[in-house]
Amino acid sequence: MKFLSFLDARQQGLDPQLGIALDDGKVFNVTAAVRALPPGEAAGLPLSLDALIDAEATPLQELARLVENPGNAGHAVDVDQIRFLPPVQLRRNVFCVGRNYREHIIEGNIAKGIPANTFPEAIEFFTKPSTAVVGHGWDVNRHAALTNSLDYEVELAIVIGKRGVNISEADALDHVFGYTIVNDVTARDLQRRHGQWFKGKGLDTTCPMGPVILHKSAFGNPNAKRLELEVNGELRQSASTDEMIFNVQAVIAQLSAGLTLLPGDIISTGTPKGVGYAAIPPRCLNVGDVVKARVEGIGELTNQIVA
Repeated sequence: MKFLSFLDARQQGLDPQLGIALDDGKVFNVTAAVRALPPGEAAGLPLSLDALIDAEATPLQELARLVENPGNAGHAVDVDQIRFLPPVQLRRNVFCVGRNYREHIIEGNIAKGIPANTFPEAIEFFTKPSTAVVGHGWDVNRHAALTNSLDYEVELAIVIGKRGVNISEADALDHVFGYTIVNDVTARDLQRRHGQWFKGKGLDTTCPMGPVILHKSAFGNPNAKRLELEVNGELRQSASTDEMIFNVQAVIAQLSAGLTLLPGDIISTGTPKGVGYAAIPPRCLNVGDVVKARVEGIGELTNQIVA
């Protein structure tokens, strides 16, 4: 199942709604369907995506029955009538992995003028503030007063669904709720100027995320998925997660060593080659650019750069 958080444009003043993306392109409003049930039947069913992620067990069968019930057909909404929200609300950590694809490391080393085959010995973790997170279809600020080098990075992101610390690689996927897409938008000059990465990767609107969370039961092997990014229809990045130096299980295990992961935490797993700053000449994002990030099975995350 593909889950999303959204606002229904037809109804003002509502809290974020839990939705399920349907095969016909519509969105099933789970929140509305659950609220319409008799109290006894609604017990235990989530009213929000946060509540669904926090649940000890994901009620996939119960949610499927809601969707399949002909009496609930009126709860399906056309996608052009909703506003996508970030799939995880501003309440948890956004962890990120730097330099996790070999060819991306090589292109970056060449751009920096250092030996091409200089690779990290351990996973390089950093964070993005939750205030940087925006949803599918939202605008990304160019931040022209702060940066001359705004860049893109398509990434597969893990959504944690079960609390854990010191998680082994063997148990890592048991702690996953699902997967989403992150575009790790980066101000390269700020990143270099500050030495560490937080400021250059933490500006408002620089963490587009979504459009949905695909439940892990429908995703299969996370270490063998295609990911792509295009700018104004031009393909800039294209790779597979099997090119990651540290796979999903290793990332979860190393991050959770002595550090508790909570339901709703996001772990973005790094980007492949093709970033703008490493091109000759560099190709930065500009006002009006439309960026589309895709991960196989999840969908497409679209955002426009604005002044």
